Amino acid sequence: MSESTVLVLGSDPPPKLDRLTGRAQVIFTDEDSLADRLPSADVLLAWDFTSDAIRRAWPEKGPRPRWVHTASAGVDQLLCPALVADDTLVTNARGVFEQPIAEYVAGLVIAMAKDFYGSWELQRQRRWQHRETLRLAGSRAVVVGSGPIGRAIGTTLLALGVKVDLIGRRERADDPEFGLVHASDALNGLLPQADWVICAAPLTEATRGLFDKAAFSRMPPRARFINIGRGPLVVEDALVAALREWRIAAAALDVFEEEPLPEGSPLWDVPHLIVSPHMSGDTLGWRDALAEQFQDNFDQWSAGRPLHNLVDKRLGYVPVQ
Repeated sequence: MSESTVLVLGSDPPPKLDRLTGRAQVIFTDEDSLADRLPSADVLLAWDFTSDAIRRAWPEKGPRPRWVHTASAGVDQLLCPALVADDTLVTNARGVFEQPIAEYVAGLVIAMAKDFYGSWELQRQRRWQHRETLRLAGSRAVVVGSGPIGRAIGTTLLALGVKVDLIGRRERADDPEFGLVHASDALNGLLPQADWVICAAPLTEATRGLFDKAAFSRMPPRARFINIGRGPLVVEDALVAALREWRIAAAALDVFEEEPLPEGSPLWDVPHLIVSPHMSGDTLGWRDALAEQFQDNFDQWSAGRPLHNLVDKRLGYVPVQ
């Protein structure tokens, strides 16, 4: 294969793509120049995975990249009707974020159960106030999303003694780790028994607004809700109301409808809500891991071998094998 053109929709810091030297012409672009440069590119690396510029710039006809890779688990920021309809391959960063996100969720669950926030606040006030906290072992978690991230969250919680109900798109009765994986239509029946509700679903038309007023109303008052999936999976006004009216006990959001979260958002001041800036999967060295993963897949592509993490564009995620 002759030297390829790799177009990088970049953000600071840029990816380290040393292994492509002499094999590909690497061109960095910003959102404003993306549309003009797409027709001359063989491969597009969406390094700035927060941008929706690809959706806006993707050509309806004519030359376009044959492969798009996004440095993220979700692909909702780049999929558009024209990209879904054409024969361009799309891959994602499956394999990089799963365990870090699972650890992040486990940390939140432990912190909520043991009331670490309350301890920090009482320490700040120099108050000695004995309290009783929750026991994790024997509690029940509903994890929505049976992809690699949801599975990593589920197995990590199982190790803490939590009973896990994993929900996917379709029911699977012979899962080696969870036994039964519930179908998506089982969610309403599982929410009333949940101590922990964790959203790790992909954003699709079927899941947008999944956690709305009705969903929060089905949760028991003891429930704690965590979203590390995508912001639009949650109707934020409904969550704010559920927390302020004490219809659920607490929540944590790492993703939001609008990012960065505006300074005037009511979410900053909602009681018993933990806000973090879309960082649950970002550990030291994560950018290097993303660059290595892309270069490994470039090796596959250059050799004419099947790509890893191939997204089913109509489903919006990498199907479970």
